[in-house]
Amino acid sequence: MKVGLIANPASGKDIRRLIAHGSVFDNQEKVRMVRRILTGLKEAGIAEVLYMPDSYAIVERALLDLPEQRRPASIQPLVYWQHNTQEDTITAARMFEEAGVVLMIVLGGDGTARAACRGSRNIPVLALSTGTNNVFPVMTEATVAGLAAGLLATGAVSFEDGCPEADILEVLVNDTCTDIALVDVAVACDTFTGSRAVWDMSRVSALYLARCKADSIGLSAIGGQLEHCPPGSGTGLALQLDMQAAQKVRAAIAPGLFVSAGIAGRRVMHKGELFSVAQPAVLALDGEREIVLHRKDTAMVRLAEKGVRVVDVARTLEAARTKSVFVTMG
Repeated sequence: MKVGLIANPASGKDIRRLIAHGSVFDNQEKVRMVRRILTGLKEAGIAEVLYMPDSYAIVERALLDLPEQRRPASIQPLVYWQHNTQEDTITAARMFEEAGVVLMIVLGGDGTARAACRGSRNIPVLALSTGTNNVFPVMTEATVAGLAAGLLATGAVSFEDGCPEADILEVLVNDTCTDIALVDVAVACDTFTGSRAVWDMSRVSALYLARCKADSIGLSAIGGQLEHCPPGSGTGLALQLDMQAAQKVRAAIAPGLFVSAGIAGRRVMHKGELFSVAQPAVLALDGEREIVLHRKDTAMVRLAEKGVRVVDVARTLEAARTKSVFVTMG
């Protein structure tokens, strides 16, 4: 079985290092993580890995000091015209699906994971945190992450046991689904994308959340102070914001950055239910401005009928334990 690997060299380096206190995630640490992932995949019995080539050559550097006996037999790059933008991640995920990849591992933040799921919503994803706002990706040791991914890809543990479905948001512009968000869609009263990251809540008029909990960081943390929406609950949260509203919420929307948001209204989102967006505005998807809306546009946000399957490392390894996958009798 084939596993796909995407490591974003640009994750963990955006403007939130200037306006907040986000740490820089060094690319050399991503190299070390890839070594450990490949070791875990090999241990689980994976023989073939396809990967996204990148400007820093993360996977190639990882292979330099990784003995052949500790890595899958075939580790090959995808071949396509690189742009060094998120389009590379979208293209790579699409090519993974075409090549028969059964699971993809993504190193990055929420934005990288979103781009991968845009490329393919059919391949289960294991998103490892190497970014700024990390609500969708998880902080898990790379060795066991690779092991869990390998167990699922080989069928030693079923996808039903280890890959629950997570809710996502869809954005419709002029009646066409143009993009997705894994965690949140913010409606910003702007006319251009600018530096992309959102941190001035006085410019945000609405938030749509596919998930939220009190201990999150990022825009979903605002909703997390009001409701708890687990990733696979089938419900989300829509918030109307106004700094003049009587109800205020204080939350950490970036590392070391707390803001107040006025809550003018809130509604539970159900799958397929459409929420209209006022124009003109810019839509920020998972914390980054992406879509510029003009007055002539109609725009809607909805909780998607179908989400994405996400690897749960703990559940996968617990299922392997109950099956005694790594236990032998003398």
